[in-house]
Amino acid sequence: MVVSDEDSTTRTAVPRVVLVTGASRFLGGYLVTRLAQNPAIERVIAVDAVSPSKDMLRRMGRAEFVRADIRNPLIGKVIRNAEVDTVVHASTLARPPKSGSRAAMKDMNVIGAMQLFAVCQKAPSVRKVVLRSASVVYGCSAKDPAKFTEEMSARRRPAGAYARDCIEIEGYLRGMGRRRPDIDVSIVRLAPLVGPRLNATVAQYLTSPVVPTILGRDARLQVLHEEDALAALERATVSGPAGTFNVAGDGIVMMSQAIRRAGRIEVPMPFGLFRNVGRALMGPVMRSYTTEQLEYFHFGCGLDTTRMRTELSFEPRWTSMQALDDFARAAGVKAIIKNEWVDAAENALLALTGTAKGER
Repeated sequence: MVVSDEDSTTRTAVPRVVLVTGASRFLGGYLVTRLAQNPAIERVIAVDAVSPSKDMLRRMGRAEFVRADIRNPLIGKVIRNAEVDTVVHASTLARPPKSGSRAAMKDMNVIGAMQLFAVCQKAPSVRKVVLRSASVVYGCSAKDPAKFTEEMSARRRPAGAYARDCIEIEGYLRGMGRRRPDIDVSIVRLAPLVGPRLNATVAQYLTSPVVPTILGRDARLQVLHEEDALAALERATVSGPAGTFNVAGDGIVMMSQAIRRAGRIEVPMPFGLFRNVGRALMGPVMRSYTTEQLEYFHFGCGLDTTRMRTELSFEPRWTSMQALDDFARAAGVKAIIKNEWVDAAENALLALTGTAKGER
């Protein structure tokens, strides 16, 4: 996969009518809420095959919800009749739907995106398409660079279904952009999300009292606060230029460091035992982790965010460390190993060796 941004234009007129897919989920729903609060946008249309919760519908305010599957021709009628000029595609699934299969997931992700982009290509009113993608397109391996730039690709083909779907979807969107050069195409690759309202993968992993890790590895975590993710998508939708952008918090947090700051107990083990023994330590949550997520816990992933600042003109409010700490505070995570216990053990060890604490 090679990313090309030859048409990185700067047409930044505020959209008149915005359509957002995936409105029943966290990012789609709260993005609709933000856009509906912008008086410069005339209409905001929220679309999903599943109705949002009553609380989410209330938060959406003046936005109009349309229950529709993007694989259904109805989505074309909605875009044409409302004269939608900006489409935000945020409904890609990270795992198969409940009681669904990998085939159902691929159908919803890849076929759904193909049909949505085909409708956008044929609709004369559409002037911009924003895709919520993810850093999983870079994969995770021991051969990874310290930071991936947007032009780089995975060092080896990602094994996970979600990563392969994201790569395909990005390719279809770039193809649509070549066929309709008058449409601005923006791809926003988000780092793994954490935050007080979002119980996502990294958060679930670090809140387990006992955290299994890979023996001999210390994954590099670069995460993104949920509020920064929403703000970046809003910027890309309202005033951002065309192009592909990595979006992540500043700094890298090593896995061991994140576990210590959360006060959890780290249990290193060979990778071959990671999933089975981890399931015994963490319970059923380990079973729900996808291939991409397990690889992330193994190696981690770093992103170069230069283009995010210079072209998208977006600056995250939270660093990776601050995002993890904010989640821990909101979730009420209590340390299993308290700092005073560590200090007491350290003092006892120093006393045994006859070394004063100030002499270290």
